[in-house]
Amino acid sequence: MTDIKYHRVLLKIGGEALTGAGGTGIDPHSAGGIAQRIKEVRELGVDIAIVIGAGNLWRGRVGLDLGMDRATADYMGMLATVMNALALMDAMESIGVITRVQSAIEMHAVAEPYIRRRAIRHLEKGRVVIFGGGTGNPYFSTDTAAALRAMEIGADVLIKATKVDGVYDKDPVKNKDAKLFKHLTYIETLNRRLEVMDSTAVSLCMENKLPIVVLNLWDPKALRNALLGKSIGTLVTA
Repeated sequence: MTDIKYHRVLLKIGGEALTGAGGTGIDPHSAGGIAQRIKEVRELGVDIAIVIGAGNLWRGRVGLDLGMDRATADYMGMLATVMNALALMDAMESIGVITRVQSAIEMHAVAEPYIRRRAIRHLEKGRVVIFGGGTGNPYFSTDTAAALRAMEIGADVLIKATKVDGVYDKDPVKNKDAKLFKHLTYIETLNRRLEVMDSTAVSLCMENKLPIVVLNLWDPKALRNALLGKSIGTLVTA
């Protein structure tokens, strides 16, 4: 029997993971690739919940730069996360993974309302749960939503899926000498202002002693190996 280290996982995925060659929008093939990786680890017997961002559809920062009200820009981002959640749900159900979308902003025609006990029950029944709508409140990022939902469902780890192999001391795309951190403490992450997750999310994980693993989602073995407890990406703990 496979020795699993983490039995319940909150996976945070950026909206950019759903894009195709154009870098924006939703590409069904990209969604299908993510769905396949999730299916592989779900078959290990791991409970998986997901929070997905909206950077492929809308960035509130753009609206703010053009003079938009912050709350309005944030609500638009929350709605965009629900669109991404539905696209990922469709990709997963097309390969036989039973999935439920729950939204912090109620929209009964397209998603269940977020109810903590119902989400946990879905996980216990072997379903994947995707949380859309952020926290339901402006001024909070999807990173913070991921940390919050991870606490609420009793996750063993929060996995931040990126396009690089972990957390570096500087941008590895622009700097060939960038150093990969294999382990960081919460305090180091906050003090160095490293781009793991935003400070609210990291602080919430620190207060509740929830480990964070940052890994490359496009490495076909990274997610599985992380759940098996192997040294993958960057681990952030106390």
